[in-house]
Amino acid sequence: MQNWFFKYKLHHIPFWIAYHLLWMMINIGNFDGVIGYLFKGELPVKFIGYIIFQAAGAYFNLYYLIPKFLYVGKYRSYILLVILTVLICTGFITLGYFLNAYLSKMTFFELFNKRPDQWFIIFSTAALPSTVGSMTLAMSIKLGKNWLNAERKRLTLEKDNLETELKYLKSQINPHFLFNTINSIFVLIHKNPDLASESLANFSEMLRYQLYECNDQEILLSRDLLFLENFIELESLRLNENQTELLFEIDHESAHGVKIAPFILLPFVENAFKHISKGKTQKNFIKLLCSVKESEVFELSIRNSYHAETNIESSGIGLKNVKRRLDLVYPEKHHLEIEKGTDSFNVSLTINLN
Repeated sequence: MQNWFFKYKLHHIPFWIAYHLLWMMINIGNFDGVIGYLFKGELPVKFIGYIIFQAAGAYFNLYYLIPKFLYVGKYRSYILLVILTVLICTGFITLGYFLNAYLSKMTFFELFNKRPDQWFIIFSTAALPSTVGSMTLAMSIKLGKNWLNAERKRLTLEKDNLETELKYLKSQINPHFLFNTINSIFVLIHKNPDLASESLANFSEMLRYQLYECNDQEILLSRDLLFLENFIELESLRLNENQTELLFEIDHESAHGVKIAPFILLPFVENAFKHISKGKTQKNFIKLLCSVKESEVFELSIRNSYHAETNIESSGIGLKNVKRRLDLVYPEKHHLEIEKGTDSFNVSLTINLN
């Protein structure tokens, strides 16, 4: 019953009645006069004429003129046809005054305080302003509704596109270290089986984390930091202990209960390991500090050695992706500085996680 009521626009009838009652209140000046005209006197033919012809004009404009002319850019034709529609509707409404007098026992002058030959005054001062107002109001409501629907669709589409883009960017981050880690564990199997077994368990835990625990928009920062520690431990397997100085200070206590977007931090740590020198005679270092300050402000600082033979530009895809993700997930809530010195590469990241 409700769908049928809205399907055939029957809910518009109270709107038109209310609109014309408001006009009558303005013209008559009091509610008792409106009630007297509608229910205590003659049949309100004039009032019914206003409702019928103004509604007809409004719907003709909304469902024919606008789609056929305005939306396709035929502006001159649309304006001329709208003016013509207003004049025709106003003419029929004015004729309603004469029909009202014809069906009434009272004279035209007694009903409307105007002589029949003064019809143009009624046309121009009563019927025309009301018709223009009704059609303008109906058009405003319709176009406003169309704009809201279009804006809602645009925002939905934009949200879907952003979610798709974020999933794509996140998927690009995960596989970078897989092959190197597998190779490192393979080498360890012969050198140190116990360490290889432990590393394989950590690697399995990391894969489970990536596949099953990182599908939400936000995850616990403490869990993400644990993932980073496992990643650092696996990457360290490939380094010469006497050649590389590693310093990692991760404040797990301050991260308790705080959430962050998954895999935001990994690309920075991954690039630190990529950029250090692979030469056997070069001394390397990686220093990482991260903690959560007051008001859930996360701070990450990474400094690593870098040498001329290391091609930083070639590994810039991960950083480019994470910059894009930061812009999408934390717009105006993060600050990122990346600086390449003569022998070091420095990253400073601050995120307001509130």
